[in-house]
Amino acid sequence: MYKSRLDALRRLQLANDIHSVALMPGANMHYFTGRTTHLSERPAVTFVPAEGPLAVLLPELEAPAAKSILPEDARLFTYRDEEGHEYVFHQVAEALGLEGKSIGVEYLAMRVLEMRRIEQAFPGCPLLAVEPWMPELRMVKDATEVAHMRRAVEIAERAMQCLLDDGAIRAGRTELQVAADLQVAMLREGGQGQAFSPIVVGGPNTAAPHASPSGRPLAEGDLVIVDWGTVYEGYRSDITRTFVLGESTSEMVRIHDAVLAANQAGQLAARPGLAAQEVDRIARRVITLAGYGEYFIHRTGHGLGLETHEPPYIVEGNLSLLQPGMSFTVEPGIYLPGVGGVRIEDDVVITADGSETLTTMSRDLVSL
Repeated sequence: MYKSRLDALRRLQLANDIHSVALMPGANMHYFTGRTTHLSERPAVTFVPAEGPLAVLLPELEAPAAKSILPEDARLFTYRDEEGHEYVFHQVAEALGLEGKSIGVEYLAMRVLEMRRIEQAFPGCPLLAVEPWMPELRMVKDATEVAHMRRAVEIAERAMQCLLDDGAIRAGRTELQVAADLQVAMLREGGQGQAFSPIVVGGPNTAAPHASPSGRPLAEGDLVIVDWGTVYEGYRSDITRTFVLGESTSEMVRIHDAVLAANQAGQLAARPGLAAQEVDRIARRVITLAGYGEYFIHRTGHGLGLETHEPPYIVEGNLSLLQPGMSFTVEPGIYLPGVGGVRIEDDVVITADGSETLTTMSRDLVSL
């Protein structure tokens, strides 16, 4: 699997006149090599030349684990803490012999530290962004990837159901307490990490789409937005539901109905051959016709996979055509300052003749 992915990467490198790609710890390194490591003060860069074996720069303490995963012909360039890492970049440069040829770098993932070391070790080599062409290799998921995402959705939904069954989301409990319960529940249900720090916000805090949980106690009459997801075999889920504590007002029902209709319209529209921006337009039109267009202040969705946010982005201006295997969220929302907000988010995969929604939890405005 990793060989075929590397072969596809190398074909694109040659097509874009990139003679080596420098992968940072993160989704791309995982996807192309199977190696998972975290970003730290110790640089770890995997160089993928257009021809020849991988050149892997890493701390010596990570070498045994790397050898068990990487191809047999991969060349490892290690360093110890007391030696520092600067000289190893020069060893890699000498081994690759690029001599002024272009290097592809991840503009969204590479730090200044690694960028400077590469500039010093590879003088005269232009550093070019891989983002214009590399994402196409990960946008279309295979059956195994979709199965991992489906499992991540199942785990996340079971965890949320545990909280609902236990009455964990109730007046008097703080947003932070509920968020902590949700994190523990996802681990207990089989999650292998957080897709992101869960958002649990109530009352006026729901008017900010990316508000963080706080020490504010939930109160009767609050709208409560919960945005959560977990990781399974590296793949993520990302779900949002909105609840109300106690009785809902007529305005809450109106905005929830508008968001639900937009969510359903976006899901129904998603199909092969449709431009990504059309899903955004269709969902947005529903909210605009309901009179809340100015309060829908973000894109309709984003790609989902090894990263919580990745291409394709479901946003105006994205003319990319949806293809079977592409996965993304549909998450319209309405946010009324001083009143509160509603967001409903589902995870969708494009199929041969339409789309499949992986999320199954009720989208109704449930009173808790």
